[in-house]
Amino acid sequence: MKTHSSHHEGGSRPGTAVHVDAGALARLVPMADAVDALEAVLVSGLDPEAEPPRGVVEVPGGQLLLMPSATASYAGVKVATVTPANADRGLPRVQGLYLLLDGVTHTPLALLDGIALTSLRTPAVSGVAIRHLAVAEAERLLVFGTGPQAWGHVEAVRAVRPGLRHVDVVARDAGRVAAFVDRCREEGLGASAATPEDVARADVVCCCTTAREPLFDSSLLPDHATVAAVGSHEPDAREVDAALVGRATVIAESREVAGRECGDLVLAVGEGAFDMARVRTLDALVQGEVEVDAGRPRLFKSAGMAWEDLAVAAAAYVARDALG
Repeated sequence: MKTHSSHHEGGSRPGTAVHVDAGALARLVPMADAVDALEAVLVSGLDPEAEPPRGVVEVPGGQLLLMPSATASYAGVKVATVTPANADRGLPRVQGLYLLLDGVTHTPLALLDGIALTSLRTPAVSGVAIRHLAVAEAERLLVFGTGPQAWGHVEAVRAVRPGLRHVDVVARDAGRVAAFVDRCREEGLGASAATPEDVARADVVCCCTTAREPLFDSSLLPDHATVAAVGSHEPDAREVDAALVGRATVIAESREVAGRECGDLVLAVGEGAFDMARVRTLDALVQGEVEVDAGRPRLFKSAGMAWEDLAVAAAAYVARDALG
């Protein structure tokens, strides 16, 4: 695997696992590099269908998620917690750590901040899809949500579509929307508070919420638009309506995951609007095997997979090693 070939012996001594905190991860793997690392893994032939399923353990007040993955060069596991009540405590809903191991000796190499890793890899995966799906001249992004994922998706879209010039922001909390708009403007982008109806003007739409019902009426969406929906990994929750799923070219990380965890697609199948046989995969997309129909919207539905964490964690380790 191209991105995973460089270990130095110094990093593999027992007891010397390095800690990569949120700030270090941001410095070591800028968004554009994370997008490239993920794409390189898929181009090199990784098969997402062969990944072990995410382990989900119900615990009091939430869930414990275990996400292992391995390549010839590295192995790793993310331990994440999902705690809905943390929002009221002023704490993150999702927390965790990532343990990166040597692929041959399984010696611990690095321990990474799990929140920062997830906040980087999820939008970076969307970035891979958007790079291949969005119209080249995309200028307007509409983002649902104001959290770390929403901001990450602004960065990811900008990384793959440098012509991006305006961000519309839709969320329930007016104060958070205003702060998000200010942040976009500080980064040199036009931005404004918006409504779901503004998808009518969007080139790219990113859904980064905890919504369980569709966020917008997809009949308003232009035929050329690309939608990335990343908010849920549950079969009974969705951010987009069945009509969009039926109308769009649909890309998912894997068919198996789509059928198990992607409520946006599962519910559309249940309503007779979609056939899961129409799902195309992200690896096929990056390898040029998917014909993108200019006459219909494109939908990337992501649930998150362990290989994505491993790819970005390994990229951080290699970048840190290169710095000595």
